[in-house]
Amino acid sequence: MIEKELVEQLKSGNETAFRQLVETYQSMVVNTAMGMIHNQTDAEDIAQDVFIQVYHSISDFRNESSLKTWLYRITITRSLNAIRANKRRKFFSRIEDFFQGKKEEVQEKAGFVNPDKALEEKDHANAIRAALDSLPENQKIAFALSKYEELSYAEIADLMQISKSSVESLLFRAKSNLQKKLIGYYKNFKK
Repeated sequence: MIEKELVEQLKSGNETAFRQLVETYQSMVVNTAMGMIHNQTDAEDIAQDVFIQVYHSISDFRNESSLKTWLYRITITRSLNAIRANKRRKFFSRIEDFFQGKKEEVQEKAGFVNPDKALEEKDHANAIRAALDSLPENQKIAFALSKYEELSYAEIADLMQISKSSVESLLFRAKSNLQKKLIGYYKNFKK
């Protein structure tokens, strides 16, 4: 079924078309969310929210972009909202722990490094995630779409509604920022 037919069937409330939409795009939506939030369960929850939103708002889809691009945009927006909500929860949790006299827990949550060799890979992954999470949103989105979704610069430009040269600039700055943040980590790690 071609995209235009799928959209028309979705707009008419066809449940088979909705199942096909989910089957076709679910892994893309989950992977996109996973690339931004680094948590499988949360990524699956976001994917569910994305498809619920699509189900309720398909009538608003105007075919100005592809259905895939529309899904990417919804997924990115939902992922960013989840990141913001999670940051707020962590912030208030740390404040609450501090005022309840749990200073050690606050320090552990803020970056406890376990010297156990079995946790070394997890520590590396956490450093990379923290560096990714510290990027400005537009750099983070461009980087995730490029590295995790393997989209071309042109596809990223279309999705983010910016020029191809802006995508190149965002990716260059993202890589530069990641390098600056991670070089210090790896210098300290080798000591």
